[in-house]
Amino acid sequence: MMGFMSYFGGRRDPKQSARDAIVTLRQQLQMIEKKEEYLQKKIDTELKAARANAVTNKAAATAALRRKKASEQEMDRLQGTRLQLEMQVNTLESANLNAETMAAMKKASDALKVIHGKMTMGDVDSQMQSMAEQRELANEIGEAISNPIYGGMELDDADLKAELEELEQDQLNERLMGADHVPVHTPPGAVKTTQPPQRAAVEDDEDAQLRELQASLAM
Repeated sequence: MMGFMSYFGGRRDPKQSARDAIVTLRQQLQMIEKKEEYLQKKIDTELKAARANAVTNKAAATAALRRKKASEQEMDRLQGTRLQLEMQVNTLESANLNAETMAAMKKASDALKVIHGKMTMGDVDSQMQSMAEQRELANEIGEAISNPIYGGMELDDADLKAELEELEQDQLNERLMGADHVPVHTPPGAVKTTQPPQRAAVEDDEDAQLRELQASLAM
């Protein structure tokens, strides 16, 4: 790790160093891929030359096969190097992701510490107990308020019966008092009328005027 850090300039930012290393490795991989493409074309060309001279010019064919073999060996070495570089890129990317994940987790942990402050489990238990006690007290007060004042008092059936009889007697007395104001029978000679009060008053006034007229004529 120290060699890696010193290679990128001592105490540089680890995140920036990782990014720089990943970029450098990917650029090197691109160069290797281009070299592999060139070697593959060279191998194909030498193979065609060997086939073309296999009968007519065996020396030329043999030289082409040797060049083809050398290119294949170089291709194998490049493929091995490319595999190593790809593994390093994957390792760096995983390490960078892990570092960022750990940094995020540390921020979350620090935030929780700030939120909790000096709070301990004892404080939490005490607070929860206090809340439970207040909730129980509130329930008891609510029940006391909702219960009727005379709740729980035993009522005597004899008292209820006596009170009911008294109410019945009051009702009978009120009915009898109302009956005293109604005539029991109609006096002799009285003429029953069903005329409304307003009509009777008009007729009485007309009779009075008639009597006055008769008295004036008699004079």
